[in-house]
Amino acid sequence: MNTSYRGRFAPSPTGPLHFGSLVAAVGSYLAASIQNGEWYLRIEDLDPPREVPGAADEILRCLDTFGFAWHGKVVYQSQRHAAYHAALEQLQKERLTFPCICTRKVLSGSPIYPGNCRHRQGAMEQPHTTRLRVADKRIQFNDRLQGLQRQNIAKEVGDFIIQRADHLFAYQLAVVVDDAEQGITEVIRGSDLLTVTGRQIYLQQQLQLTTPSYGHLPIVVNPAGDKLSKQTFAQPLNSDQPAPQLWYALQFLGQAPPAALKDDSLSEIWRWAKANWCWHAIPSQPKKTTTLPDQ
Repeated sequence: MNTSYRGRFAPSPTGPLHFGSLVAAVGSYLAASIQNGEWYLRIEDLDPPREVPGAADEILRCLDTFGFAWHGKVVYQSQRHAAYHAALEQLQKERLTFPCICTRKVLSGSPIYPGNCRHRQGAMEQPHTTRLRVADKRIQFNDRLQGLQRQNIAKEVGDFIIQRADHLFAYQLAVVVDDAEQGITEVIRGSDLLTVTGRQIYLQQQLQLTTPSYGHLPIVVNPAGDKLSKQTFAQPLNSDQPAPQLWYALQFLGQAPPAALKDDSLSEIWRWAKANWCWHAIPSQPKKTTTLPDQ
C-alpha cells in the first residue's frame, strides 16, 4: 500500500446520497485506488439545523452497498470541536481574527466583505461572527483537472467567517483542520467547491499546515442547469441497483465503460474502472446531463 497517498470523501448528512454524490465519491476513490493509497471517509455534520436524522448512517450503508471500502474509523466533525477551537485560538493569539457584528442586512448581499468591523479586537458580548483578517496577496495553485488557479481573496472575497454567530465553526476552518490531521495529500471533489479552495489554502498557510493537491471534478446538473442537491430535489441513489449507477458515474466522468459492462457485477465494474482509469478523459467543466440513470 502506498501510504504516502491519502484521499477522502466528505459528505454532509443533509439527506441521502444522489448521483452527483456518487460521481464525487467515485472520482476520489479511484484516485486513491489507482495509486494503491488510502481513502478516508468523513461525515461533515457541522451544521445540526441542516442535518436529517439517520442520514449519516444511511450514507455509510449506501457507500458499502456500492462497494466502497475506506480506511480507519469514520471521522465525524461533530466530535471534533476541540480541534477547531484550538485552531481558532491559535489564529486569535496571532491577531489574525476579529469579531464582526455585521448582519446580512447590513452587508446588503455584497459578495465582498467591506471590512466594516476590521478595527474591532478582543472579546465581545453581543452576537457576532469571527472573521479571518485577509492580507492583500494572491493565492495560486495548479488544479489537477481545472488547471492553474489564481485568486486574491482580499479583493474577491474579503475577510471571511471562520466561526458563526451561533458559535458553530465554519466549513472553511473545519475542513482545513481535518484534512491536515488525517494527512490528506490530495482532495478530489466537485468543481462547485473550486471557488473556496483559495480560502482553504490561505487558512492552511496561517495555521502552518501542509497544503494538499486539489482536483475538481465536473458536477452533475439537472436539465435546468442546477447542481443536483437536496434543494433541487435530486433523487437518492437506489441501493438495490448499484452496478448500473456505478457504470453511469464512470460514463459521466468520461471513462467510456463498455456497454456490456453495465449489466455485469459490481465487482467487475470496479475491476474495470481501476484498470482503465484515465485522468485526461475527465471533462474539466461542469457537465449537463439530461438522462440520469434509471433508479
